[in-house]
Amino acid sequence: MAARPTSRAGIEEQNGLLLDQYRHFRIAADAVTAAWRLHPHVLAVSLIGSVAREPWKEVPRFTPYRRARIELWHECKDLDLAVWLSDLSDLNVLRRKSAAALRELMERRRIGVAAHQIDIFILEPGTDRYLGRLCSFNACPKGKLECLVPGCGETRFLRRHEEFEWWADTLAPGRAVRLFDRATGISAKAAGLPLPETAESG
Repeated sequence: MAARPTSRAGIEEQNGLLLDQYRHFRIAADAVTAAWRLHPHVLAVSLIGSVAREPWKEVPRFTPYRRARIELWHECKDLDLAVWLSDLSDLNVLRRKSAAALRELMERRRIGVAAHQIDIFILEPGTDRYLGRLCSFNACPKGKLECLVPGCGETRFLRRHEEFEWWADTLAPGRAVRLFDRATGISAKAAGLPLPETAESG
């Protein structure tokens, strides 16, 4: 019989699932980064967002934990990567490489992270200026409502989001992890970032 959600066993089980989200997203970050390393326009890649940070506890959005004010590990809903590119002419190549890396991850390791669960933020080398996001659609334009946002698709597969604001502190220490840097030779594994040993530790 399944454990009652708010019992100790139920809370531990839910916390374990939430930590697995961190693990799977971090493994996916490594797979996508590895797929991009040999592309000459990719100068650097960083893991950003909640997946890059040490997990913290909070009252979640879902019941019955919210009703009982039971804190669980933060729920990671997507994977955020920042990529610095020297040229934007091959964005569709990068899109295909990331999609292929995720398919292989599912086939070989049964880790299911979909393309729409990854947000890839494209930055200008030297300035860190936000340029747009890598579109996950297989055509540009795709004919979707999203394609009607002003500026979207002016550079093929560079997606614009209406009223989106890039925050400079996204790249601040403790908020971002450099996974690859061509200039410095940095190479790191997101999967190696620490996580609590058990769902109830920390």
